[in-house]
Amino acid sequence: MHVVAVDIGGTHARFAIAEVADGRVVSMTEPVTQKVAEHPSLQLAWQAFGDSLGQPLPAAAAIAVASPINGDLIKLTNNPWIIRPALIPERLGAQTWTLVNDFAAIGHAVAQLSPDSFLHLCGPDQPLPDKGSITVCGPGTGLGVAQVFRHRAGYDIIATEGGHTDFAPLDAIEDALVKRLRKTYTRVSTERVVAGPGIVPIYETLAEIEGKPVHRLDDKQLWTLALEGKDELAMVALDRFCLSLGAVAGDLALSHGPSGVVIAGGLGLRLKDHLLQSGFGQRFIAKGRFQGLMAGIPVKLITHPQPGLYGAAAAFAQEHAR
Repeated sequence: MHVVAVDIGGTHARFAIAEVADGRVVSMTEPVTQKVAEHPSLQLAWQAFGDSLGQPLPAAAAIAVASPINGDLIKLTNNPWIIRPALIPERLGAQTWTLVNDFAAIGHAVAQLSPDSFLHLCGPDQPLPDKGSITVCGPGTGLGVAQVFRHRAGYDIIATEGGHTDFAPLDAIEDALVKRLRKTYTRVSTERVVAGPGIVPIYETLAEIEGKPVHRLDDKQLWTLALEGKDELAMVALDRFCLSLGAVAGDLALSHGPSGVVIAGGLGLRLKDHLLQSGFGQRFIAKGRFQGLMAGIPVKLITHPQPGLYGAAAAFAQEHAR
């Protein structure tokens, strides 16, 4: 069966045709990326995708959206599009469809992708376990968190809001970081630090500690400077970000019942080389009496270029195979 897979974010909407069978994704075409700003609605973007192929689209839709999935009206978090699930058959011509949160879609991708779609970060260099709980966390605009629970009958995805737990500082630098963030936010959640925008307060805190002028740069500028090695303080902020990500990933694994951990998200992939060279692994296992337990958990980075699209198709395959 062929299905239109769609991954809708704040800036871009990605489309592909996926083939699914027996609850799994068999294949997927190269994605077509459209700018959300160039289309007033999902329906018009869907039609533009069909026009680009020059052929009728399958009457099945697998849609991942960067928004909670609830109610009769879905307003995307960073996107002006509005989706009314009840109107999907009429507006998109889809007789069967699945609508899933974007990070739940990544959970489905983790559950179905082969081992060669993952890069080993730390812990035992072995595949993710066939049974038990796998923690998935992905730094991006926010911090997405989900669980993949594998069992004899297959797997289940458990969507969470784990990115909104309290951030726990572990040294004097992080104490200063939290103090700085509390001037703006009464409660400092994990994603205030371990998400794309988090590099800004990290950078500003380090500048303050060093007694240097605090330059007002946005997160995109700072990530470019850090990843390209053009600013020493930005590079230190990058290292500090990796440390915090390791600590948070370890906390989530403990909370979920540790069997395996996957780092996902577009930012996660950009950090590939830095995570391997940073103190991410040391912070991940540094859990006091449970250090031995944490050292036995395989931690991976998902390297598939389109896990949201693939995961949307995988979610459709699982739902409609039942």
